[in-house]
Amino acid sequence: MGSSVLTPFAEPGVFRAGAPGAAGAPGSTGGPGPAPTPAADRAADRAGVRAANLATNLDLDEIEAFYQQHGFVILRDLLGEKLIARMEQECEAAQAGVLTGDLSARYGSTQYLDDAAKAERFVNYVEHIQELASAVGEAAEDPVLTGVIRRLIGARIWLSGSEQTGVVYQDARPGRESGYTRIGWHSDWQAMPSLDVWPGLAITIHIDATSPANGFLRVVPGSHRWATPAPYRNVNGVTVPADARPTGGYTDTAPPFEMPLGFEKVPGEIAVYAERGDVLLHDGYLWHSAARATDDDTRRRHVRGSFFAGEQAAYRRQFIKNAAR
Repeated sequence: MGSSVLTPFAEPGVFRAGAPGAAGAPGSTGGPGPAPTPAADRAADRAGVRAANLATNLDLDEIEAFYQQHGFVILRDLLGEKLIARMEQECEAAQAGVLTGDLSARYGSTQYLDDAAKAERFVNYVEHIQELASAVGEAAEDPVLTGVIRRLIGARIWLSGSEQTGVVYQDARPGRESGYTRIGWHSDWQAMPSLDVWPGLAITIHIDATSPANGFLRVVPGSHRWATPAPYRNVNGVTVPADARPTGGYTDTAPPFEMPLGFEKVPGEIAVYAERGDVLLHDGYLWHSAARATDDDTRRRHVRGSFFAGEQAAYRRQFIKNAAR
């Protein structure tokens, strides 16, 4: 299991779930359970999650403590190579379908790119991938995973699905044909500061391991506890709506320094690396950015979605593109 403190020579926040024969672990024949619903019996749900966590050697108390302090965790060996391999195949097929035009415009995205024209030559994003890749839906419904998420942000979680922004497949590459290579400092809350859907977290399922060669996540541990301002200052000249909440975070404590507008070094930041199959959970209030790859022949693929524990009825489309690209 991962350490509950940041220590030298340790992988901070990594919690290994892979007990042989455990549901979702390598070698397991058991599939994921049904998707959680608000009407599910809470006692039975808690009992099922406890049993699943025992089978996977996960310590929920330790995971929760680390997440509350630092704002992220990585679950390793949870989903298993068989599911990840199928996810990779299904996502690549969908990516090809978007590029050829065989799939509808619903699945092609340019809103996240640095230059929308590049989408004509390469597909960095496939939106609503959960509708095209059954492995993605299975992973998002994994009972151990959803049990951990409930522990971290609240009991009544819901996935941003087909009626919302959905789950996205991302293929980040450093070449000139690529419309996405990196992203500057931001918190996910800053993209939707008017909505009462928070708290929330991002779930990232890594198809490729990450490194300085193909790019990696940068985070500021503990920044989710700060009252981060809405992005009134941003490099893209985007206007923040008048109904935006002025700050977002778990406390009223102001950040000790301003969030950079680009890719600058931040005091206390760390690199978070992932292995193939890792499931990264990071809080919606956490400061983070993604570093550009240093090897032009690499790629960094993952599936990314969001779970929320606030009011689902409060959701409406809002995307403030404040982060530098």
